[in-house]
Order: sequence, then C-alpha cells, then structure tokens
Amino acid sequence: MTGTLGIIGSGTIGSAIARSAVGAGWHVVISNSRGPESLGDLIAELGPSARAATPTEAARAGDLVVATIPLANYEQLPREALAGKTVIDTMNYAPAVTGWARPELDADELTSSELVQRFLSRSSVVKAFHDVNGRLLRELARPAGAPDRTALPITGDDLAAKARVAELIDDFGFDTVDVGGLAESWRIGPNTPLYFEVFVGAVPPGLSLPEIYAWLATTPLIPTPAATVAELAATTARQPAGFRVEL
Repeated sequence: MTGTLGIIGSGTIGSAIARSAVGAGWHVVISNSRGPESLGDLIAELGPSARAATPTEAARAGDLVVATIPLANYEQLPREALAGKTVIDTMNYAPAVTGWARPELDADELTSSELVQRFLSRSSVVKAFHDVNGRLLRELARPAGAPDRTALPITGDDLAAKARVAELIDDFGFDTVDVGGLAESWRIGPNTPLYFEVFVGAVPPGLSLPEIYAWLATTPLIPTPAATVAELAATTARQPAGFRVEL
C-alpha cells in the first residue's frame, strides 16, 4: 500500500514519520503551526515526494493523516477537513512535563485517544507511533518475514482504519499488534513497558532528562517480535496518569 500521508506536526516524530514514509514510497504533505515557509529545509531533505502545506491542506490531501502535535493543542486539529479520514494519533498525555492536565484523564475516565476521538467525532482515530523515535524507525525496520522484525502496538475502535494503519506500518518495516479499542490504549501508553522500554531496556536510575535523551541516542535497540508485544500488552497493569520521558 502506498498513497499520500498527511502529517500535522513537524517535530521529532512528525519529521521521522515523514522520512520513513518517503523511504517507503509514499507521498508526504507535512504541516505545522508556523506555516509552510518554515519547512523548507525538511522538504529539501525529503525530496520531490514531499511538500509543505497548512494543517487543513495536509488533512485534505492525506489518504491517512498523522496528528503529531502536543496533546494540549488537540482542539486545533482541523476537524472538518479530517472528517471521514483515518487519523493516526501519536500524542501522549504528559502532565508532569507540559503542565497541561485534564481531570477526566487523571481520573482514568477515558484515555487521551478517546478524548481525541470525541473531538474528531467524524474521523477514525488509531493510536500508533506514539512510542517510537526516528532512530527506532530507522534502525529496527526490517523486510516482511525477517526473523528479527519488530512489532509496533496499535489501538482503535474502527477495524478497517486499523487495517489501513497496519499496512502503513508494514511499509515502514514493522509488524503490528492490535491491542484493542481506544479504551485499551493505556496498555501501550506512558508508564507501560510498551511505551519505549521494551525497545531500549530499562532506563538507568537517577538520570536527568538530558541524560536520558543522551542515553537513548546510544543504547543498543532491541528487536521485539509480535508475541512479546502482545504478551506485554495483555499483562501490563494500569498506573496512575503520569509521564517518564518522551522520545
């Protein structure tokens, strides 16, 4: 499967997804809050398969659309342009880092992806790519059938939308494990092994955030098969809302 991937947000994750998409033969339309003119260097790097746009234009252009902005800004997503689209939610709830909190998320009344789905009521939200960084997407990608192929977890309420996202993930060089609906997305979110720990190992204790980032940039990555991802998703315990580190 190839097509056009719309990306709303050009930070670390958005840029990494754009690189993987272009490498897999997709066209990319990428946007941010600063305007298309701010994306010249990235577009020059990505080449002729990519172009810069506004968030609304990226939403309209994409066969699939990635929403990779701070969760606190989710209501800035172009809801009308995203109607009828499959929207990949990479956003994580990080109150300890961002200072933005929602009582219903803290009380576990719903997950952050359910909050996004409630806002994007005419879209199909799939939680994916929230637990990766550019290095993981680049270094752990493998051809289909490779014995050391890594699997990435996803959740969503629309089976057809999840199938489309799984095809994109396959194009990127990864298997997929369907963990269930958006209500189960806490199983793969912050404070769970599948957030990032399974791919890098336990973070050494006592490190500051800058030290954690430096450690993540150099520690050997761990290829993780689908069976391991599925087992961890099934056995993880729900922790209070919080945050350790964002990749």
